[in-house]
Amino acid sequence: MLGYLDEMVLLPLAILLAVRLVPPQLMAEFRAEADSRADRPVSRVAAASIVILWIAAAILLLWLFWPRPMTG
Repeated sequence: MLGYLDEMVLLPLAILLAVRLVPPQLMAEFRAEADSRADRPVSRVAAASIVILWIAAAILLLWLFWPRPMTG
C-alpha cells in the first residue's frame, strides 16, 4: 500500500518540486535544446540493431541458464 502512495502522491510532488527549482531561463534553454534534438532524423537501422542485440543477449542467457535434464 505504501508503494502506491509513493508512486501516486510523493513521486509527482517530488518531480514538481524539482522542476520548480530550475530557474526559468535555464528551463527555457533546456526546452529549446530538447526541441532541436526532437527534429533530428531517426535511424531505424540503429534501433533495429539494438533490439536484435537485446534479443540475442536474452536468448544466450536463456540457453546458458535453462535447466537441463539430468542424464546418467
